[in-house]
Amino acid sequence: MPRSAFTPHSLFLTRGTGTHREKLASFELALREAGIECYNLVSVSSILPPRCEFVEPAAGAKMLQPGQVVPVVMARSESNQQGTLVSSGVGVAVPRNRDHYGYLSEHHAIGMGLQELEDYVEDLAAEMLATTYGIEFDPDASWDEKREIWSIDNRIVRTRSVNQIATVGEKGFWTTTIAAAVLVL
Repeated sequence: MPRSAFTPHSLFLTRGTGTHREKLASFELALREAGIECYNLVSVSSILPPRCEFVEPAAGAKMLQPGQVVPVVMARSESNQQGTLVSSGVGVAVPRNRDHYGYLSEHHAIGMGLQELEDYVEDLAAEMLATTYGIEFDPDASWDEKREIWSIDNRIVRTRSVNQIATVGEKGFWTTTIAAAVLVL
């Protein structure tokens, strides 16, 4: 099946944190740290297109132009309460058969640590993929820690994620975390 001009061929995962007295400026600084501040980001739902290839952020950015409308799956968390842990993560579930589509999941939270966030977003993406196959999903029974893959009904699914956490520091300042899967058309 030929690929449409609107079907992403590549994606990259990125993350960032921003801190500023203004909430919006904090978000902008997180986008800058992630290297995606110069695009018009459009939120899309959770489908990883068939045959979509992972690239490094620098390589992905070379395929984009400032001002371009760019689809993203993004998690964003923010707070200005001193000492608060803000967390953002995006998980990806990739089916063994790359002609099939996979799933992306995003999650933002207050108080969730890095390992818990990573596990959560990867579990969620794998669960969403499993349900497309009509399979009941038990994350405790499905996870093979040594191989870092999911076994789902004799299908092998690789998962990965990008996660960002930060603790709000100075009183009165906003801290924003973002994690994003940037889809390249």
